[in-house]
Amino acid sequence: MNMRKKLLSVALCATMVAGLLAGCGSSSKSDKASSDSKGSVYWLNFKPEADEALQGIAKTYEKENGVKVKVVTAASGNYNSTLTSEMGKSAAPTLFVVGNQAAVKTWDDYCIDLKDTDVYKELSTDAFNLKDENGKVASMGYCYESYGIIVNKKLLKKAGYEITDIKDFASLKSVAEDIHKRADKLGFDAFTSSGMDDASSWRFTGHLANMSLFYEGRDDGWKEAPAEIKGTYLDNFKNVWDLYINNSKYDKKTLATGGYDAEAEFKKGEAVFYQNGTWEYDALKKSISDDDMQMIPIYCGVEGEEKAGLCSGTENCWAVNAKASKADQKATLEFMKWLVTSKEGTKVMAEQFGAIPYKKVADSGNVFLKNANDLLEAGNYNVDWAFNYTPNVDEWRASLVAAMNKYDAGGSWDDVKTAFVQGWATQYKAANK
Repeated sequence: MNMRKKLLSVALCATMVAGLLAGCGSSSKSDKASSDSKGSVYWLNFKPEADEALQGIAKTYEKENGVKVKVVTAASGNYNSTLTSEMGKSAAPTLFVVGNQAAVKTWDDYCIDLKDTDVYKELSTDAFNLKDENGKVASMGYCYESYGIIVNKKLLKKAGYEITDIKDFASLKSVAEDIHKRADKLGFDAFTSSGMDDASSWRFTGHLANMSLFYEGRDDGWKEAPAEIKGTYLDNFKNVWDLYINNSKYDKKTLATGGYDAEAEFKKGEAVFYQNGTWEYDALKKSISDDDMQMIPIYCGVEGEEKAGLCSGTENCWAVNAKASKADQKATLEFMKWLVTSKEGTKVMAEQFGAIPYKKVADSGNVFLKNANDLLEAGNYNVDWAFNYTPNVDEWRASLVAAMNKYDAGGSWDDVKTAFVQGWATQYKAANK
């Protein structure tokens, strides 16, 4: 994939052969001078909610070390297209995200081998790293996260329930439907809105869809992205989606147009349940106390799910641009190491990304990460991020969004099944031409 092209200047092209050779020699000196310089960093950030903090830490690093750090944040749901566009520019990102095996195949030529770098040696585990077919470490996890259903325990108690009353899909459904029936009297409903615009749909076509993918992958022993999937657990996906959209104050026929703010709804106490992840803690803690929040698993009706944990993993994996100058690569690797070893860096990483898989970790105080760890320590199984296998993820998700919108408007769930299963096969072929 030739995303970048080096073009000789018109002036050089017009010179004599000897002049051209001299020009090439001059270019080599320029490259050497560049590699001897401090270089610079261009981080194409994957997480919009972390933008403000990363802009701040970039300025701190630049002030302390005299190295320019540019942070550009892609819009939610548009990282792949933004990355493709930016990699086609002369000043391309030096630090970017390659978060799943499909992305490794796409961007492998643009990834240096991180195995022997200083920042790699700071890892406390290699569980979240991604390798190419030759064993090269194409990208390395810089955080791991968990998601599930966030519960406002104070509201739940007002409705007459405790967290211990919810232990599987049947009990979750019973509690949610009862709260929804009494919403007018209680002054709050069961679930926040499930908007299907780009700012929200990833929670459902990525994170919620993972429930079906995880259990099928566990049954079939996936080790890499399969060319085809069966959709074995799509009825379980439907279970949860129906629960969300039928037990909220928002009309399911309006979800396609978006414009809802589920986070704000939850902070204002409009609903008991809100599907999201550990990354939401910082935003929620200002409105709801730690004692009143807990994250529980996404139950969907699978046998044995009372022993499920949260969905934990990462698609946040750093890659360093192999096409960048040696000076910029060096600057980027040094910046990465500083982020995971310095007091300032680890503090921001912990606050913005939660748990980071490195030896020096600042305490984030994130109650949702504690919930995840408590479940694992109790012997519950982890629900891995099987959505990382998704081929051409943006295209697959877009098709799923369209099908779910049709369903919400009164259409058939069969359209969702088609988008899920046939759409996967189509995108796998497209990604593996």
